[in-house]
Amino acid sequence: MPPPWLGTRVLKKDAEGFGIAAPTPPELRHRAWTLPDVVPMLPGDGFAAEVEVAPDDVIARSTWAPGCPVSRQELDWVRMTFWGFDGARHTGEMLINARVAQDVVGVFRRLYEARFPIEQMEITTVAERDAPPTGDGNGTGAFVCRLARGQTSYSQHAYGLAIDINPFQNPYVKGDRVIPELAGWYLNRDRETPGMIHDGDVVTKAFADIGWGWGGDWNSLKDYQHFSENGT
Repeated sequence: MPPPWLGTRVLKKDAEGFGIAAPTPPELRHRAWTLPDVVPMLPGDGFAAEVEVAPDDVIARSTWAPGCPVSRQELDWVRMTFWGFDGARHTGEMLINARVAQDVVGVFRRLYEARFPIEQMEITTVAERDAPPTGDGNGTGAFVCRLARGQTSYSQHAYGLAIDINPFQNPYVKGDRVIPELAGWYLNRDRETPGMIHDGDVVTKAFADIGWGWGGDWNSLKDYQHFSENGT
């Protein structure tokens, strides 16, 4: 079970507004729980997915707004099953650029078949995007209308063309900056704990097969959670 304080302890920020990295609490090492599903279970007992143009109520609880670099009509609402760390079948949701939705479903089918565990699959809300950092989030997702970290241009997430998987087990790191800020324990990529992504594993191969790049291959920084169509 997750610790009762998960998501509640706000971190101090640096001069650029990012949370200041801190040692990983013992409770978050070997992290292997699954949070409640955010959508009803899809029928069946194997992999299942449903794809449709994102309806109004789904767009309303996302970060999409006029001025985002992709129109709302270009976003598909994708619901998919996945394996949790509890060894059970779960259902999650994503907003994905419609142009790549079927390719993405194929990737997650392969992850399901390999029983790769995911903590939670959800659509980021405005409140979550703009919340002060707690450094312990771990939602797998795609579309978020935001700028790239530390830049003035939009992230590929803002086009629905990037996906982050288990961010806590697969953090972003550039110099002293770690995101999520409490995930430093997972910067030792020699670890082989469930939910981690490694070069040549089923996750990187599945994305490579649809032509997507992995942030773990970058040189100036590493973003082990991140996959995108154009590799950025």
